[in-house]
Amino acid sequence: MPHPTVLVVSVGSTTGWRASAHELTASLERAGAQVTLARTGPLRRVRTFALTDYLEARAARTAALRAISGREPDAIIYCSMTAALLWPRPGAIWLDSIAAENRPGRHGLWQRAVERRRLHQAPLILAMSERALAAAPTLAAENVVVVPTPVDPSGPPPAARDVLAMTYAGNPEKKRLDYILDAWSRARRDGERLLVAGIDGIDGGHGVEVTGRLSPEDYRSLLRRTRLFIAAPRREDYGIAPLEALADGCMLVTAPAPGAYPALDLGRRLDPRLVTDDLAHAIRAALDEPSPDYAARAAAMLVPFSRSAVDATVRERVLPRLTRT
Repeated sequence: MPHPTVLVVSVGSTTGWRASAHELTASLERAGAQVTLARTGPLRRVRTFALTDYLEARAARTAALRAISGREPDAIIYCSMTAALLWPRPGAIWLDSIAAENRPGRHGLWQRAVERRRLHQAPLILAMSERALAAAPTLAAENVVVVPTPVDPSGPPPAARDVLAMTYAGNPEKKRLDYILDAWSRARRDGERLLVAGIDGIDGGHGVEVTGRLSPEDYRSLLRRTRLFIAAPRREDYGIAPLEALADGCMLVTAPAPGAYPALDLGRRLDPRLVTDDLAHAIRAALDEPSPDYAARAAAMLVPFSRSAVDATVRERVLPRLTRT
C-alpha cells in the first residue's frame, strides 16, 4: 500500500510555530506518511494585527500553491488558523487558538468572519489543547482531535539544581518582563539571582543576569539546572516555554493569563499557591516551602504531551482520517 502524501503549511514567523511544524512533520513521517513542509519564511513587520495576519495568510497561500504545483498531496494540514485563512484548498487546521478569542475588536475585523467559514469547511480540526476552541462555534466532536505540540524532558536530571530562578523573555512586552523583574526585586534575598533568557541587549538590574539568546540545547540544559521558572504572559495561546520548564523538573510560578495556556491548568493542580498575580509571594512560597514531589507529579501530568503520546494520536486518529477525506 503506498504511503499517503501530506502537505504541511506553516507561516513560520515565530520560533514556536517553526518548532511545532517540525514536530508535526516528524510525527506524520513516523506514522508512515510522506510529508512536504511548506514554510513562508520571515515576513516584514507591519503595525496592525489585521495587516500582519493578511500578509502571513497570503504568504501561506503562496507557499501552499507552490508545493501543490510540484506534487498534488493526498491531504493538507495548515499550521495555525492564520495559515488557513486564505487557503487555496480545504485541509485540516492545527491551531493553538482562534481569532474569535485572540483578535478582539478591530484587530480581527476580517479574520473572525473568514475563520467561522474555515472551521466548518475543514475536514478535521487539530486543537493543541482542550481549551484551544473555547470561543469557537459549536463543532462536531468527531471533527476535533487534540494534538499538542509534544514536550519531553530534554535530558537526565542533574545531581543538583544550581540555578535558582529563570524566565524566558523572547518578546519582553508579551511576556511582561518588567512585571517579572519588579516581582523578583521584591522577592529576592541577598545573593539570589534570576536568569533572563531569550533576549539580548538589556540591563536586568541587581540580582538579574541576562543570558542572551541561546540555542535550544543550551536553553534546555539551563532549565534542567533550574529550580523555579517564572512566567507572566499577557496572553498565552499555548505556551511551550512553561511546559518545557515543567518537563525539565522546574517548579512553575505564573500569573493567570487569558488563552488556552495548558501549563496554567497544570500549575494550579500542582500547587495553586504558585499561580497568582502576586508573583513575589509565589516566588518565596516556591523557594522556601516547595510542594512535595512537585517534579514527579508534573511528569505524570505531562504524559499526554509526550512525543510518544502525540505519535499515537497522529498514527491512530489523525492520519487515517486525513487520508479518507
